[in-house]
Amino acid sequence: MCLKGIRGRMSYIIKRNEVQFMSSISIVILCTILAYMCLLIGVGIYNAKKNNNSEDFYLGGRKMGALVVAMSAEASDMSSWLLMGLPGVAYLTGLADAFWTAAGLAIGTYLNWLFTSRRLRRYSEKIGAITLPTFFAKRFHDEKNIISAIAAVIIVIFFVVYVASGFSACGKLFNSLFGLDYMTGMILFAVIIVVYTIAGGFTTVATNDLIQSIVMSIALVSIVTFGVTTAGGMGAVMDNAKALSGYLSVSAIHDAAAKAAIPYSPLTAVSLLAWGIGYFGMPHILVRFMSIEDENKLTLSRRVASIWVTIAMAVAIFIGIVGLAVANTGAIEVPEGQHERIIIILTNLLSQNGALTAILGGVILAGILAATMSTADSQMLVAASGVSENIVQDFFGKKLSEKQSLTIARGTILAIAVIAVFIAKDPNSSIFEIVSFAWAGMGAAFAGVVICALFWKRTTLQGALAGMISGGVMVFVWKFGISKLGGVFNIYELLPAFLVSLAMIILVSLATKAPDQSVIDEFESVNRK
Repeated sequence: MCLKGIRGRMSYIIKRNEVQFMSSISIVILCTILAYMCLLIGVGIYNAKKNNNSEDFYLGGRKMGALVVAMSAEASDMSSWLLMGLPGVAYLTGLADAFWTAAGLAIGTYLNWLFTSRRLRRYSEKIGAITLPTFFAKRFHDEKNIISAIAAVIIVIFFVVYVASGFSACGKLFNSLFGLDYMTGMILFAVIIVVYTIAGGFTTVATNDLIQSIVMSIALVSIVTFGVTTAGGMGAVMDNAKALSGYLSVSAIHDAAAKAAIPYSPLTAVSLLAWGIGYFGMPHILVRFMSIEDENKLTLSRRVASIWVTIAMAVAIFIGIVGLAVANTGAIEVPEGQHERIIIILTNLLSQNGALTAILGGVILAGILAATMSTADSQMLVAASGVSENIVQDFFGKKLSEKQSLTIARGTILAIAVIAVFIAKDPNSSIFEIVSFAWAGMGAAFAGVVICALFWKRTTLQGALAGMISGGVMVFVWKFGISKLGGVFNIYELLPAFLVSLAMIILVSLATKAPDQSVIDEFESVNRK
């Protein structure tokens, strides 16, 4: 009895120490994340006094440097999709889906910087446009500001959905780490993002995006290095992947349930490559081009952005492959349906090796938050500018002081955050699916209009309106209607919606009166440089 009592007492002490150790690790991680949050809020407070007018708040006064513009554009682009959605897809089905999506995005990134950035920067400055909807209105000389109002409404609709995906990622993160209620964690980070965005405007958002791109890079490199080591080396990772039918193929996806490869049609690959089209219509990325201090610096920005985004996506995909190898060793357990949390699960394992690894774990998890926040803040700022500048002032003709305009913008940011929290209330929602739909909506509505506005002088206001509306509507029609027919119709909705939009722009423009000579002269003066 005495021996049993001693053993029981020892068992109790060991378990208690384990609990205390894990609690201390959680505290270290939490403190690291909170320190990071304080840094971001501090940047917001520091820049708060720099916003003297709307151009400062929305574009940083067009004074942004090449590196800030490059990394801010890509950090705001990637979102939680980079560190959760993309690795999750690779973990679950193998290389194909993730590869074709990433390839499309890498190509789209480069082409958008190459063809769009310089011309949009020059054109927007010439006509005095500080938002994308304003650019459309002034480009087509829409005195009634109908196109800017419609553009602003589309931005708000799809960006609310996009922001919801980011908030969802924050809620999942804190629920996985600390057992904190999903809604509580989501609301906490919504408040933080809203506070520094409202305080500092574009300068704060762009600066924080640069910081967050660095943190995201640290997170990617750290977790993939740890994962490969834990799995038993690169050879073990690759052997595990090769043993799964279709897992490393770009022409098939792996079906874990059937333990078989499902053929991948060329049409599916092309539709995923179409992700890259979306870049030409993303307002939160396009405003980065408009914000740079000198258009000649865009060449350096393009190179930095293109290299970083390609490497980052490649590493993110590899994390999914490594994560499955680690799971198959028994070192971690990934519950069914939780594949998008693979980087969080790996970080939990890493953090159990002492205080220093816990700090590193905190930095990695801050990287997930960075990916989320860098997108959410940019999108809320763009949506706010649409409501304040384009709907209230331009369309309804309300004359507002700079203070009143900024007050409405800040109120819009708060409203968007509240709605996004409501949309993301389901903790089982897929980040990848939410982001893909919102991306398709923005890309289909705006990409064709941006391309034609910059490169085809015959584009008319009526054609731009037709393309914008038809593209946005077709995303819903294809996603919730036509795609249900299956077969060749079961493709990513961005591709058909973009093609419909582009066709409508061309057909309606040719069917309506050519633009006035003043519009043509303005177009040619920009393109002569």
